[in-house]
Amino acid sequence: MLNLQPYADPQYFIILLLALLPLAIGLYFGKRIAWYEVLVSLVFIFLMFDGEKYHEGIALIIYMIWQWLLVWAYTLYRKKYNQTWVFYVTTILAILPLVLIKVAPVANWLQVTTLLGFMGISYLTFRSVGMVMEIRDGSIQEFNPWLFLRFMLFMPTISSGPIDRYRRFVKDVEKAPTHDKYLEMLGKAVKYLFIGFLYKFIVSHALGTVLMPNVERMAIISAHAQGGWSWWIIAYMYIYGLNLFFDFAGYSMFAVATGYVMGIEVPMNFNLPFLSRNLKEFWNRWHMTLSFWFRDFVFMRLVFLMMKKKWFKSRVTTSNVAYIINMLIMGFWHGLKWYYIAYGLFHGVGLVVNDMWLRYKKKHHVPHNKFTNALAIVITFNVVMISFLLFSGLLDKIWFQR
Repeated sequence: MLNLQPYADPQYFIILLLALLPLAIGLYFGKRIAWYEVLVSLVFIFLMFDGEKYHEGIALIIYMIWQWLLVWAYTLYRKKYNQTWVFYVTTILAILPLVLIKVAPVANWLQVTTLLGFMGISYLTFRSVGMVMEIRDGSIQEFNPWLFLRFMLFMPTISSGPIDRYRRFVKDVEKAPTHDKYLEMLGKAVKYLFIGFLYKFIVSHALGTVLMPNVERMAIISAHAQGGWSWWIIAYMYIYGLNLFFDFAGYSMFAVATGYVMGIEVPMNFNLPFLSRNLKEFWNRWHMTLSFWFRDFVFMRLVFLMMKKKWFKSRVTTSNVAYIINMLIMGFWHGLKWYYIAYGLFHGVGLVVNDMWLRYKKKHHVPHNKFTNALAIVITFNVVMISFLLFSGLLDKIWFQR
């Protein structure tokens, strides 16, 4: 049976664009064919999880029923009440399937992975938890089961994002773009498709498939021979970091382009992150939908809670603690491995140091010019690459798996 993994090969794009052609024609004439959009999404999702991946498809159905009931029930509850403990319990229950999946490999819960695991569970969890929090805030007041399913199961972004927001998505999906607007979106879609092909199938292939395995092998062999260190590790660090960007940015370009063809302005995920002048700017450019989600739903709420409870007298201390907790949670989200947690802690501490430096610059009027900006970009780039070396797990192979 045909199995199609998102944006994996040219065959996928041919089938996808042919399937989207009737939808694109309708949008060209100012009409959104909702039933056809849903049909195409369901067919492609089915083809993602058919064959040997059928158990993931079943897990997706179980997961969607769970989230549907949670969000619906909390919306009904929130119309009359607003107790904090109910909000916390609902949020925990929404996150619970993802937590179980993350813990399962460590606890050797194979049956949990089989029952609940499917590609894209993290990104669907971000969407549902974001909705619960916005319902708590009063930003979302009605539960529309049809729009909820369309939002959660939006095919272009279901497996790896970008992470959209419900209210933004609904504004797009409830009406078709104007003729001129849609032509502009199609133009951007073509541009993003070409950039995506360049990033993922040319640059990332050269870095990740051709270069990286050989450099990794040399790094491990030479490091073991030299007591745990080798200059090959530095070469691997840069190749891995660049490949991580081009592979994921290329995938994100495909998702955004597909969304545009479907008349949905999917948010961008990357904005020249390696031109960042400090770590805070980096996280405003790198995997933006994820970093903004953590900023809005974790960091800001932590700061508000700590200030409300007066845990710390200093606002600076409050924000510093929130930075570290926020990035640690992001590290744990990637997986229960020491190097993912170290990656999160690295960036948490890095953001604290970054804020200290920015305050120092402001207080002492440290001059900046083209040279200092260029130096800041170089320093930030290398700091980020060091964090990616941690994230890669290569050091774990060298130091702990001899």
